[in-house]
Amino acid sequence: MMIAPRLQTEITPSGADYETVSRVVALITEDYRDQPSLEAIAAALGQSPTQLQKTFTRWAGLSPKAFLQAVTLDHAKRLLGADDLPLLETSLELGLSSPGRLHDLFVTHEAMSPGEWKRKGEGLTLRYGFHPSPFGTALVMVTDRGLAGLAFSDAGGEEAAFADMAVRWPAAAFLEDSRATAPFAARIFEPERWRAEEPLRVVLIGSDFQLRVWTALLDIPLGRAETYSTIARRIGQPTASRAVGAAIGRNPVSFVVPCHRALGKSGALTGYHWGLTRKRAMLGWEAGRM
Repeated sequence: MMIAPRLQTEITPSGADYETVSRVVALITEDYRDQPSLEAIAAALGQSPTQLQKTFTRWAGLSPKAFLQAVTLDHAKRLLGADDLPLLETSLELGLSSPGRLHDLFVTHEAMSPGEWKRKGEGLTLRYGFHPSPFGTALVMVTDRGLAGLAFSDAGGEEAAFADMAVRWPAAAFLEDSRATAPFAARIFEPERWRAEEPLRVVLIGSDFQLRVWTALLDIPLGRAETYSTIARRIGQPTASRAVGAAIGRNPVSFVVPCHRALGKSGALTGYHWGLTRKRAMLGWEAGRM
């Protein structure tokens, strides 16, 4: 039986931060050619420059000015002027990188069997919970075998995000259990917990083609991105760029299986299931962790 999602009513600092950050990223994307100052951005948001600086730096790990350089549309398009241009190289050109070593989510994954996938979740119980994240409210879904779903929503969009995920497993049972999902949320969104010796177990549920695409996404390291066509060639289907894009759009484990690192043929930030602003924010957040 499907249980309607219930968002915890406590207002969290992370949620408030994301609202501010998402507006800043949207403003930067629209006005990057003008290189707006901190004061101009703060005025547009109705906030003080000092408070905005603190909020943004706490969230991203770098100042709004540095973030502006890292995530403006112009630099996002440059990211894949050649298929292999890494974010780190772009950051070095701008003087943005720190000497700290690179971090990434270390994951180990397994696929559901074809029979389990065909049963559309019959006999499967998915526990779920809503948690604050750097990218808005995160919907985390787990099974006894590991993380099975990760989605995002803005305020008021929680039920739609749940429905979008639940329809993927129409025969499954859903149980709201934020205690079960909280450790996964912490493991995903707290970089100090990203340890190769303690991999996050991810359960991928999809068709054979989708699983091949999602596994290819896991091979894209933090700080890099690839085009749909590059991914298609890598899985041995060089003419299947459109199908690859469709599979990426159906990725049930956003961010951990990094579909935000897949770009269009020209290197542009093409459609993202949870919104282009969120995709830009993810790339910039990762750049801030270098």
